[in-house]
Amino acid sequence: MKVSLLLLSALVGTLISARAGTPTQADGVRRLYEADFKQWVLRLQVAPDAAAREKIAAERPDTAAAAKKMWAVIQPNLAEGWTVEPAAWLLRISSGLVIEDDIGNAKPMLGDASKAIRDAVEKHHLASKNLAPLCMALVTASDPGSLPLLEKIEKSNPDNKVQGVAALAIAMLLKDLSDEPEVMRRRLTMLRKAIIESSEIEINGVTVAKMAEDELYIIQYLSKGREAPDLAGTGSGGQPMRLSDYKGKVVVLLFWRSEEGSTGQVTEMAQRMRARFAGKPFEIVGVNRDPQIALRQLQAAGKIAWPNFSDPAGKLTAAYRVSSWPLAYVLDGDRKIHYFGPMGSFVELTAAAVLQGK
Repeated sequence: MKVSLLLLSALVGTLISARAGTPTQADGVRRLYEADFKQWVLRLQVAPDAAAREKIAAERPDTAAAAKKMWAVIQPNLAEGWTVEPAAWLLRISSGLVIEDDIGNAKPMLGDASKAIRDAVEKHHLASKNLAPLCMALVTASDPGSLPLLEKIEKSNPDNKVQGVAALAIAMLLKDLSDEPEVMRRRLTMLRKAIIESSEIEINGVTVAKMAEDELYIIQYLSKGREAPDLAGTGSGGQPMRLSDYKGKVVVLLFWRSEEGSTGQVTEMAQRMRARFAGKPFEIVGVNRDPQIALRQLQAAGKIAWPNFSDPAGKLTAAYRVSSWPLAYVLDGDRKIHYFGPMGSFVELTAAAVLQGK
């Protein structure tokens, strides 16, 4: 009987442990998804034609499923230190995942998970030396609670390097707040701290120094009210193109690539805007990261009708410091920036307002 009870106890303990999740399980979820995603990208790159590419694109690894698996692993253990890094990974990959609420409004698919992670960090991990990846993941989380948490980390974490990464994340979030002088001064203060304290720290293969440098470039050249830099390159057929060729027109400058999961929505929105503003001084100008032949096939198939720079090497994308896709700029006839951010309803509203003011 005693042996049986011991065996039963061990079995129950094993089941609880499996249900609760372990660092090994979290690492397995991440590795499997990243391996599948890498293989999918390679298949896209060697697709022989538009039909094959479209078929492969539809087989994109299920990010939502991977995010849910990771959440199931870490949720029961959020008070434990090992969950900080997989939580950062979860926030990063799920940033663009949305669902509709009961009245049709879009909301983050894992909004409850994001709040639970923030609460756990504030309660258990504010002093952790492993918060740097999570700080940067909070930038992508589209969560109004991200900024207050980052401010607490920047002020209270005992590790100066973590403070510096939090300062960089704060500067990046403030970019979406406003371009008022007071906000701009705070952004510069945070960027200065990030460079001083954490310049050599790498997040997802990019140093804090490089990210801070990009943010300073954005402040100087790509903020609202600035004249957007000109772009010079080639289209899908190798023909020369310049952004300045569209002088006098309101331009939606759209950085995009077909391998993104939201491509269908983006192209539909672009076509709707072109139809709405037909006959007006308006154009959508794409900067596309697909292989040139893939862009050519998309145009030949009638899936996109607007002009596109072909930028498979990312040279033009780098000139605008683009780190996430799709990204849109609304420019007036003199290339003055009126909006930059996700390709959503604000793009169309801003373009309409600028056209009305012409």
